[in-house]
Amino acid sequence: MSGGAMAAHVDGHDLRGVGLAVAAYSFWGLIPVYWKHLAHVPVVEVLAHRMSWTLLFFAGLMLSRGTGLGEARRLLSSGRACGALLLTAALLGLNWSIFIYAISANRVLAASLGYFITPLVSVALGMVFLQERLRRAHWLAIGAAAAGVAQLAMRAPSHLWIAFALALSFGLYGLLRKTLTVAPLLGSTIESLFLFPVGLCILAFLMGTHQSVTGNGDAVSHLLLLGAGCVTGFPLLLFAKATKRLPLYVIGILQYLAPTGQFLLAVLVYREDFSSAQLRSFALVWLGLAIFTWDLVQANRRLWRLP
Repeated sequence: MSGGAMAAHVDGHDLRGVGLAVAAYSFWGLIPVYWKHLAHVPVVEVLAHRMSWTLLFFAGLMLSRGTGLGEARRLLSSGRACGALLLTAALLGLNWSIFIYAISANRVLAASLGYFITPLVSVALGMVFLQERLRRAHWLAIGAAAAGVAQLAMRAPSHLWIAFALALSFGLYGLLRKTLTVAPLLGSTIESLFLFPVGLCILAFLMGTHQSVTGNGDAVSHLLLLGAGCVTGFPLLLFAKATKRLPLYVIGILQYLAPTGQFLLAVLVYREDFSSAQLRSFALVWLGLAIFTWDLVQANRRLWRLP
């Protein structure tokens, strides 16, 4: 695909895709506020609630829109589509599980590095598997972001497998969801259907062995755990819709909004330590975002009627 064709790809219809991606990543950037209020609940139990209640969120959306079991049955009867969604569900569950492990093992830096590597993986996958080509501004943006990520990596040389496992699992998830000819809502519902029994088994085990703290929590904690499905499913649905409309290089660059939002929360709200070396790394990432944003505006000057 030529550079001109790629420029035309981000047209009037795909501006909605950009909006969906920005909304999803902004949501993920602010989600630590929600999980902070559940810090007293073991991470495995929080994960189980996410897997369990996400199905109800997506199933409720499908029923409210007049699509239900019939459409899901047709999809499940297709071995190829069903197998592909089972794989995306497995990648999603793997990503969540590795993140949970990293938090419990006090490897937060390695986990955060993973989400900075993920956009680079998305761009690479798009170039290799979807023949997406980048313009000069895109290369500059990715180069600046990659330099920032490399500086962060040098500060976390151990347990880099966590970072790369997180990046590869979510990068491959985005690639597969983009290539699947399945409606975003239906696909996400089937994925959550596959994850539901896993979450249910974990909760049953924790309660059966009296390791669950859910029953001993306060009313607010119960409501937050019930809402885990909504805060998990909503950005996933936005992400799935965005991947249908945008090239992976656009998805990849915009992905930096999520860790940037988490950074702002950590430094400005939670007052976590932040070194000058980290500031230089983030500055390079933000420079990449600024270059990409400028190029996107230039490519759509007529559409937006800019001078």
